[in-house]
Amino acid sequence: MNFIKRALLSVSARKGKTILQIFIFTVICVLVLSGITIHSAAETSSELARLKLGGEVTLQINMEKVREQQQAQGARTRFQSVPIEKEMAEELLSYSQVKAYNFFSSTNALATDFDPIENETSEASTEEASNETNGPGGNRMPGGFNADVSIQGVAFTDSVDDFLNETSLLIEGRHLTEDDANQNVTLIERSLATENELAIGDIITVTSPNDEAISTELEIVGIYETTSTGLDIGVNLSFMNPYNLLYVPYTTSALLKGEDYNGMIDSAIYYMNDPAEIEQFVTQAETESSIDFNTFMLDTNDALYQQMVGPIKNVASFSKNVVYLVSIAGAIILGLIVMMSIRERKYEMGVLLAIGENRWKLMGQFITEIIFVAVIALGISSISGNLVASKISDQLLNQELTQLQENVNEPASFGGRGMGFGIGRGIMPLEQVDTIDELQIAVTPNDLGILAGIGLLIAILSALIPSLTVIRLQPKTILTKQD
Repeated sequence: MNFIKRALLSVSARKGKTILQIFIFTVICVLVLSGITIHSAAETSSELARLKLGGEVTLQINMEKVREQQQAQGARTRFQSVPIEKEMAEELLSYSQVKAYNFFSSTNALATDFDPIENETSEASTEEASNETNGPGGNRMPGGFNADVSIQGVAFTDSVDDFLNETSLLIEGRHLTEDDANQNVTLIERSLATENELAIGDIITVTSPNDEAISTELEIVGIYETTSTGLDIGVNLSFMNPYNLLYVPYTTSALLKGEDYNGMIDSAIYYMNDPAEIEQFVTQAETESSIDFNTFMLDTNDALYQQMVGPIKNVASFSKNVVYLVSIAGAIILGLIVMMSIRERKYEMGVLLAIGENRWKLMGQFITEIIFVAVIALGISSISGNLVASKISDQLLNQELTQLQENVNEPASFGGRGMGFGIGRGIMPLEQVDTIDELQIAVTPNDLGILAGIGLLIAILSALIPSLTVIRLQPKTILTKQD
C-alpha cells in the first residue's frame, strides 16, 4: 500500500490524537504568525517614521576640546566662541544624506529709529537709562550695555525651531530664504510692528552695540506672532524680550558683529533624509571635509525619531524572540507527542518492516501524517492569527508607552531622562512628541510564507527525529520487544 495512503488512513483512524496534534500545532502557528506579523508591522512603521521625521546634525564649536586646549596651554578656562567659515559649512551640503540645512548667526543690536517693547519691570530702569543717553529710541541699559533687540541670523526662517513648533507663526509677508543672503531684510514680531506703526515694506535701522559706526537699514518683508514668554533671567533686559527678536539673513547678523565675522556663522544644521544615515554622514564629513574637528564637532540629534519608534522597537524585539522561543519549544513539545505516538506503533512498524517495506517509506508516512496536521493548523492560524496579533501588539505597545511616559515625566534624579533630554534647535520637547501608539497589523503573503516554512520545518523535525529512534532497529528486535 502507498505510504501516503497509509498516512491518511492513520490520521483519520486516530481522531483523538490527531485533534490534539492539530490543537497544539495551531497554537504554535498562531503564536509564531503573531510574532512574525508584529515584527513586520513594527519594521514598516519604523521605516515610515524614519522617512517622515528624518534627523539632524549640528556643526558647532566643540567646547570640551577648546577647554582642553586652554588647559594644555596653561591658560585659565574661559568661554570662547569660535565662528565657522561659511565655505567650510557649505562643503557638507553636497552630501547625499542631506535633505535640507540652515545656517545660524546670532547677535544683539541697538534699535536706532524705533522703540523696542519694554518689560513692565524694566520701565523704571529704562527711563533712568534714557536720561543718560541721547541715542534714538532712548532704550539703552544702564552700565553701558546698549543692546535692546536680539538679532537671529538664519538662512531659512521656516525651519527655525519656534516656527516648526508653532511657537511663532508668520501672519503677514513671507519667510526668509537662502535667496535673501547679503540682502538687508527682516522679519519682526507683530507687537513690535504695532507699537511702532510698522508695516511690510517699511525700513528700520539697527546699530551694532559694540561699534556705532556699524549700522544697517532693514526692510520689513514679514511679520510674525509669537506665544513665547521669554526667559525669567532676562526680565530686565529688553533684548531678551521675545517681541524684540528680529530675524535677518545670517550675512546681515555677521555684518553687525564686525569685519572679523564676515563670511562666518555660529552654527549649521543639516537635516537628514533618513536618521539611519546620520552615522554615515558624520563619518564621511570627518574623512573628506576640511573641517577642523579639533575645534568643531558634528552633534547628532535623532531624539524625535528615537522616542517615536522606541516603543515599537521594543515590541519588534520581543516579537522576534517570541518567534524563536515558540518555534524551538513547539518543535520539542510536538516532537515528544509524536515520539509517544510512534512508540505506541512499534508493532505496526515491525510488521511493515518484516514484510519488506522500505524504512524511508515508513519515515515518509510519519512525516506525511504530521504535515497533514500542519496544513490544517496553518489554515486555521492564517485566519485567526491577524486577530491574535492585533490583541498582543496592542497590549505590548500600551505597556511600552506607559513605561515611556513614566520615564519622560520622572525627574532626572529619579532615574528618568528629564524633561529636556535631547532637545536641540528645531526639536520640540520630548513630552510633546507623538509616539507610534498603534501598529497596522495585517497578515501578508510574505508572513504566511515564512510561517509555512517554519511550520513545515517543525513538522519534519518533530516526526523525523523520533522515527529514527525506532526505525533504526531490526524488525525482529521490534517484534520481540513488543509487549
